[in-house]
Amino acid sequence: CTTVDFLCCNSLSTATDPQVSELLGLLGIAASDVSGLVGVTCSPISAVGVGGNPCAAQLVCCATTRLVHGLVALGCTPV
Repeated sequence: CTTVDFLCCNSLSTATDPQVSELLGLLGIAASDVSGLVGVTCSPISAVGVGGNPCAAQLVCCATTRLVHGLVALGCTPV
């Protein structure tokens, strides 16, 4: 990831986590179709600020920086 691809997520979990799986289901995403971790309640790093560690939660790099329904990012890895 480049720094422009980072996201700041309130939580990071597997798609098989019961709460995350339920959320994915509500969004029409099958947990079995998700590879990597799922970032929940994420914001692009540019929206949180710059300098130092601009993320007070979990800084992640995801397969896509486009948030699904503005709630989740798929294919994430912690930074």
